[in-house]
Amino acid sequence: MINRKLAWLVILAIFFLSAFSSYSFFSRSGGETLLSPLSIYKPPTPNGNGNGTTVTNEPKTEECPLNGEYFSKSQKAKWEVRRPLGIMVENHTQARPQSGLSSADIIYEAVAEGGITRFLSIYYCQDASYIGPVRSARIYFIKLLEGYGDSPLYAHVGGANTPGPADALGYIGDLEWSSYNDLNQFSVPFPYFWRDYERLPNRVTEHTVYTSSAKLWQYTRDKRKLTNVDEKGESWDKNFSPWKFQDDAKLEDRGETTKIDFGFWEMNVSDYSVVWSYDKNNNLYLRENGGAPHLDKNTGKQLSAKNILIMFAKESPANDGYEGGHLLYKVVGSGEALIFQNGQAVKGTWQRDDETIQVKFYDNAGKEIEMVRGKVWIEVLPVGNKVTY
Repeated sequence: MINRKLAWLVILAIFFLSAFSSYSFFSRSGGETLLSPLSIYKPPTPNGNGNGTTVTNEPKTEECPLNGEYFSKSQKAKWEVRRPLGIMVENHTQARPQSGLSSADIIYEAVAEGGITRFLSIYYCQDASYIGPVRSARIYFIKLLEGYGDSPLYAHVGGANTPGPADALGYIGDLEWSSYNDLNQFSVPFPYFWRDYERLPNRVTEHTVYTSSAKLWQYTRDKRKLTNVDEKGESWDKNFSPWKFQDDAKLEDRGETTKIDFGFWEMNVSDYSVVWSYDKNNNLYLRENGGAPHLDKNTGKQLSAKNILIMFAKESPANDGYEGGHLLYKVVGSGEALIFQNGQAVKGTWQRDDETIQVKFYDNAGKEIEMVRGKVWIEVLPVGNKVTY
């Protein structure tokens, strides 16, 4: 009997030691926070449009302040009591098809490292019940997010933390609003983040973290008493300068630029090359990634956007000693840009004077570009990259 009890104690000790060792390994590796233990969550059945947003027959009369798209009064009543939420979604080949990107109002795409891109997906006027896989923070995505009013929300799973210019977690810690707006999964418990091994079977653990925009807004409201106003009662959009918007061009006025083709790096070009194909009748750009239609797992439909803006930014290595090679992108200042909308291509520039201002785009005559109402997708490419159109 004693030997049997001893055997069980040994087994339990080995189990807990193994669990602790796995957690220690995955929590911090190579100067970057990677993973933490999470509960496994069974996916709910998507409703409405497949992204958790209920479809109604209400007239769409209310302009989304982020991208100009029209929504119903009921939807506006929801977004008026919250603030923009940026979620870090990965684009590793094992992360595809991602969930919830089709519900983002705005998406920024840039290389995280090794030629593998990542998305800063910004939600405000729409919800998605399933978003992910969620990955770690990068400093240039944070700087882009800072342009969305005072203290936007930022959801991520750890981040680059090697001392030096690419220290994303250190940068967040220095922000005035980080104590209550930063939604690092390591400090936000289940059920606001969860793991789902069934959603993308045969993937490694780092590609299994998901979240929900509604759950994160609920968490910040209930746990941090944060809504559309901060603890001082000031609205998030007090200093926000939105883009200008325009309606879809009439069919006869739409252009004939039907294909936009580019890559981010020479490395992994076949897996991360992007093609946007223009659907003239619906005035939409349809996305291909790695040679295949890029789908949203929530809806099963191909990702699309009304505006494709290519923002050429200086890329440089952080040289911080991180084995994976942290990067820096100059996303404050100005640079060249290509703007695609209504089937037309415009050469221009991008500009923002500091991190607190949203990046804006101008034609070569200096006139601000008006966004076509709907999703805006901004591609951050290294200066000198070739774009075919």
